[in-house]
Amino acid sequence: MCGIFGYVGKRSNAAQIVFEGLKCLEYRGYDSWGVAVVPTVGSNIKNQISKTSNRIIVKKRIGKIGGAAVNELPASHFGFGHTRWATHGGVTEKNAHPHLNEEKTIAIVHNGIIENYTELKQHLLKKKHSFSSETDSEISAHLIEDYGKRNDFPEAVRKAFVDLHGLNALISFSAKENRLVGIRNGSPLVVGFGKGENFIASDASALLPHTRQVYYLEDDEMVVIKDKSVALFDAKTGKRKNLKKQTLKWKQESDRLGSFKHYMLKEIHEQPAVLSRIVKEDLVQAKRLASEMEKSYGTYFVGCGTAAYACMAGSYLFSAIAQRHVNWAVASEFGFQLEFLTKKSFVTAISQSGETMDTIEAIKKSRAKGARIGGLINVEGSTLHRTADVPLGLHAGIEKGVCSTKAFASMISHLILAAYACSHKLDEGVFLIKQAAESSKKLLQKDSIDRLKFLAKKIQHNEHIFVVGRGLSYPTSLEAALKIKEISYIHAEGFAAGELKHGVIALIEKGTPCMVFAPSDETYFENIAGAMEMKARGGYIIGVSEKNHEVFDYHIPVKQAGIATIIPNVVAAQLLAYYLTLEKGFDPDKPRNLAKSVTVK
Repeated sequence: MCGIFGYVGKRSNAAQIVFEGLKCLEYRGYDSWGVAVVPTVGSNIKNQISKTSNRIIVKKRIGKIGGAAVNELPASHFGFGHTRWATHGGVTEKNAHPHLNEEKTIAIVHNGIIENYTELKQHLLKKKHSFSSETDSEISAHLIEDYGKRNDFPEAVRKAFVDLHGLNALISFSAKENRLVGIRNGSPLVVGFGKGENFIASDASALLPHTRQVYYLEDDEMVVIKDKSVALFDAKTGKRKNLKKQTLKWKQESDRLGSFKHYMLKEIHEQPAVLSRIVKEDLVQAKRLASEMEKSYGTYFVGCGTAAYACMAGSYLFSAIAQRHVNWAVASEFGFQLEFLTKKSFVTAISQSGETMDTIEAIKKSRAKGARIGGLINVEGSTLHRTADVPLGLHAGIEKGVCSTKAFASMISHLILAAYACSHKLDEGVFLIKQAAESSKKLLQKDSIDRLKFLAKKIQHNEHIFVVGRGLSYPTSLEAALKIKEISYIHAEGFAAGELKHGVIALIEKGTPCMVFAPSDETYFENIAGAMEMKARGGYIIGVSEKNHEVFDYHIPVKQAGIATIIPNVVAAQLLAYYLTLEKGFDPDKPRNLAKSVTVK
């Protein structure tokens, strides 16, 4: 989840290069940040920083990078930095990365959880090591120091990493050597190759300003990075391996805000264009996914969070469109219910980042049962993209807002097209996605935005919001509630409308906002009946529907797009969540306690 960026090369402004890289990765964690460098001999070191070039200089701060700077750090040709999503230890400067050994000659940055850190820490305490943080990460610097008494630096890092249990990524350097050592098992790392300089990061997107030549580390691989060379090793044995570079083919897209105040709003507004691009460029992908499903005996969709709700929607879509049974599961739970998988099974992971640890673990377990693996993934070259037998791109473009928006629209679009490809009616699917794009455009017009702003202002002080729908509107309700609670921090819950009478309706009080999705399909009248039940208990009914109804206290009109109406319905919820967040004075791009890529279990 944390962001890692490292540099070694001919330029002497390593601190600034690393700092700019961290800005690109802040969505992966923004509890705290830090940069570490070794001063170049003879550099002009400010603010009473030691002038010895065999000591590591660190700047660490809590909170977001924002308008911070690293101008006081000395000239240096190598260093690294880290943006943290806290796991072990609170959000403090001492717990921020990078971490050092006592002599400040070894620095580390770490992503993951060291499961046996208590045992290792006790071992190190007996050897008279002292610790300055509450983190599990810090122990790795001390382990490297211990192993360094008998081994060269890369070998010391390798041996220390082998001692760590769990899924981790680690980068380390010594003040005595101009090289970085990176190693991974589970958490992602990618090397970037330049001319007279090289880079390492937890996400390839941060490397794009510098290079498109990259290498993605696989599990249990280690790299030793110098300014003019990168060497690859087996982390378990220490044996040298061949390294094959690849060229990123990502389209260069602007990640600047432009006229938008936040990335989330920018990405909401990009959705109609994403949908239009998918129906122009991705129909071959739809046919390929459909073909794989038709060959399988048992098809499964797995994902986490927003992707899990897309999986759930997929089960409805394939039933309604292709009359095909598709199973779905939350990826973190799938590992406990896959004894029925066989070599004929087809398991498709859906993920924005392609690095979600629970999803990766579900795929590993599925493969161990012999299943064939598919993937709908937004990030080319990610772990899931490289792991899948059938890797397919979501092609939503870079999504920097932590709260996923356009990736969800892309997931649903690809599933709709694949379902229609299964039923040999792909043209019908294309038509509906185009309608969904037009419906979404209408929601993004000023009159619609003004209605949503007014509603956000009206309900901002409510403690609870309940969201209901039947059929395909059930996963719609779950995703809508997730958007509201993850950025506005208002408690929101999505329910199947038919479950109201089975306990949920006890929560409705006078004035409770109740959002009802009522598309013009076979569920319409039953959804209206649910709205009436909630209104009879005092609920304030917000109707999301093509047509107004007397039961609605407030109407959000959404133009119908057939079975693809789920897309504009969720767009309406995204906008409401965004404006609720602004009314409450929070940052929609960086919600508390969350990070974009969940790379820990």
